[in-house]
Parts: sequence; C-alpha cells; structure tokens
Amino acid sequence: MYNIKLLNKISNVGLAKFDTKEFAYADDIENPDAIMVRSASMHDMTMPESLLAIARAGAGTNNIPVADCANQGIVVFNTPGANANAVKELVILGMLLSSRKVTKAIDWCKTIKDEGDNVGKTVEKGKSAFAGPEIKGKTLAVIGLGAIGRLVAEAALDLGMDVIGYDPFLPEDAVLKKGIIVNNNLDEIFPQADYITIHVPLTPDTKYMINRETIDKMKDTVRIMNFARGDLACSADVVEALDDGRMACYVTDFPDATLIGVDGVIAIPHLGASTPESEENCAAMGAQELIDYLRDGNIKNSVNMPTVFMARGGVARVTVIHKNQPNMIATITDTISKDGVNIGSFEDKSRGDIAYSIIDCDSEVSDAVAKDIESIDGVIRVRVIK
Repeated sequence: MYNIKLLNKISNVGLAKFDTKEFAYADDIENPDAIMVRSASMHDMTMPESLLAIARAGAGTNNIPVADCANQGIVVFNTPGANANAVKELVILGMLLSSRKVTKAIDWCKTIKDEGDNVGKTVEKGKSAFAGPEIKGKTLAVIGLGAIGRLVAEAALDLGMDVIGYDPFLPEDAVLKKGIIVNNNLDEIFPQADYITIHVPLTPDTKYMINRETIDKMKDTVRIMNFARGDLACSADVVEALDDGRMACYVTDFPDATLIGVDGVIAIPHLGASTPESEENCAAMGAQELIDYLRDGNIKNSVNMPTVFMARGGVARVTVIHKNQPNMIATITDTISKDGVNIGSFEDKSRGDIAYSIIDCDSEVSDAVAKDIESIDGVIRVRVIK
C-alpha cells in the first residue's frame, strides 16, 4: 500500500485515479510515500525519509525546494499544459481589457446609479472616455512558445492578429500553426509589438526581463500581459513607464503593493488556473505521474530528474537515483552482477548533476543487493520494485 499525503484540497477527478486497494490518501498521513500539493509552501517542511515523490498540481514549483529534493532522492513532478487553456483564455481576456478600458468603464458605471432616468444620457455622454483600439490587425509578441504560449499565439491568429513568437529553446521539430513567425531577437521584436505576452519560467536570466531598458525599445502604446511570474517584470520600472506615457497598459496575474491602484495597471489576483477544468486536469495528471513512478519507477514531467521510461520486464525492477559521474553505471551493474543477479534490460538518463537508472532483473533482488548498491559512492536512493 502506497500512502499519499495531501497538502491542499485535490480535485476528486485526480484522486479517483488512485486504486484504493493499492493507494491510500489523506491530509493527515504520517510517513507518506508521496505528496500531492497545489499552493502550500514546503520550504520549511522536514521531508520524511519515506518520501519518494512530490506531485505539484500545476506548472510552477516555486513552493517546493526542488534542488534539495533532488539531493534527497525525492522526485518532484509538475503538470505542464494541464492548465494551459485556462491561462490562455485569461490572457486573451487581459488583452481585451487592456484595450477597451473595460474595468474603468465598469467602475464609472457604478458612480451614476443614482441618476435614475438620466443614466442613459449620462452613459452616452461619458462613454467616449473609455474608447480603445481593437486587437484585430495588431501585432502580438509571444515570449515563450511552450504549452500556454502556443495556445495564446494560435488564438491570437484566429482573432486576426499578427503574431511573432520568441523561444530560443523551441525544438527544431516543433510544429507551429501557419502564420506564427518566430524571431529570437528581442531587440527586433519589441519595437514591432502592440501587445506583448510573457510565458517563460522565472530564472536568473529572465528575472526583470521587462525593465526600463527593454521598455525603452517598445512602442509608447504597448500593452504588456504577464500571466507567468511576477518578477519577470520590474514593477517599479513598469509604474514609471506608465506615469511617463511610455506604456499604455500592464496586465498582471501577480499583483504587488507597487502595482495595485496604479492608473494603467490591471491587477488580477492570480486567477490563471482558477477554473474547475484546470484543477481537474492538473490533479489527474499529477496523480498519474505518482502512480507511474510508485508502481513502475517511470519518470515523466519531473522538474529535478531526467525523463526515463521502460516497459516492465523481468522479475524485479531496481531504480537508482545517483550522481552523474564517471563509471557510475558500470559500478552499479557490476555490483548487481557480482551478487548473482542477471540484468535483463537497463535504461539510464541524466539531467545536470543527477542521473536515474531503471534496471530490470531476471531474478529476485534481495535487500543485501540493494544495500550493496546504496553503499556505492554517489548513489542517492535505491528502490526495489517487485
């Protein structure tokens, strides 16, 4: 029986994936084999020795100490693409809100309630203050063509926009919808864009990619959408640009004290994935990732381990998380073989300093064999799955 601890409320659609004859889940489980989490912070949490994996029901993993988990042999999964449509829809809404001054207009309407029969006349006199451009025929720059960025780009094309995509990590065999132009030179993209939407992870290289210097390369009428991570844009520089008339609007799903209440900022309280469909999709994907790993040792969509999949074969399966260092594979296989166990099939992949091996054996693997592997310098974690 595998025990799954729930740190947040998880959709029943995801929990239904777990066969209750094999998996138990609850929010009060001690010494869990795995954890499912949404937004709860795990940075101050002491990870139990029993913990094998964490599934984050969402794309971002800022609430999880990913690197520390890797060093402890804990696989961290996320659910890329599961909430992509929900975010895409909100980005399109953000573009429309930024253009048509809808939020200001709605707030203004609330102020004329007491005018009674004159409301209609007041509306006709006042509506010109909220005029704004259509998005059809305008140029949208999509920074990052991952699951969300591609959907946004495709939707923008369908709305009649010209779309330029930026993604230096886009696979060569990636298939993009006809009409999406890829240009990996931001200095060329920024001056062309009427709208910019950001869909990249937050890294030291992308932090504050929207700043005073990059804003100066853009049109004074640019409208920027940030539904990825707050610190991709420098809030102080955004406010300065809005005050100086060097930016028309900034829409963000990550409000902070600097942005709230600023004219030209539309601050949304992190609603990107807040749909029942998104929560169900994320929960279902996260549950399946845990099932595949706990049952068979297969890894897909991990943020701290390589992707490794091997169909089950043989009598017993051994999985080894280890340092990516010379002679490690040979040492592991020699250790298994010297204990009289025949290796039927083997798969090993690395990701940075960490590597992961799946080994199917033609006979039972004893605890003594597992301990011999664990004693190898550089081995982080060993599992024997029968």
